[in-house]
Amino acid sequence: MVTAQGTSSVSFPFPSVWGIHASIAGRSIIFGTLVIQSITNNSVIGTVNFRGSPIPINGFWNENTKQITFDSPFASFSGNLTIFDDPQIRIRHFILQGRILMKPPSLQAGEYGTWIATTDISLNEYPISGNSYTQQLPPVGAFLTSTILHQQRNQNF
Repeated sequence: MVTAQGTSSVSFPFPSVWGIHASIAGRSIIFGTLVIQSITNNSVIGTVNFRGSPIPINGFWNENTKQITFDSPFASFSGNLTIFDDPQIRIRHFILQGRILMKPPSLQAGEYGTWIATTDISLNEYPISGNSYTQQLPPVGAFLTSTILHQQRNQNF
């Protein structure tokens, strides 16, 4: 777990819905949603939805290194978690970003790319100390996926 100021701590949020964006071979491919339903004994279970149908994912979460890997039938994802606290608006942003490898039966099998996914929660505790983005903004992909996620949430209500 990441230690925060005061007595609070932070870990991977689940169940959670994330906005996700993937680029393959330098081309912006697609936006969608990533659902992390559970993390039990470091095993990740959820879905990824790029084209309207949730596709199951299974993977692994390493709490010590803040790394995640998961597979869908069409791609393998690996990445790292970064947490960005914005105390002015009382939001904690969770940012996953990493590499993607497309696999058969995808038409893009063998091609590599990058992905970024974000979700957020209300900041009801002290901001995290040692935050790597304390004096910086998160990557631009965090804003794109956050916008997509909030648009989806508003359509569901």
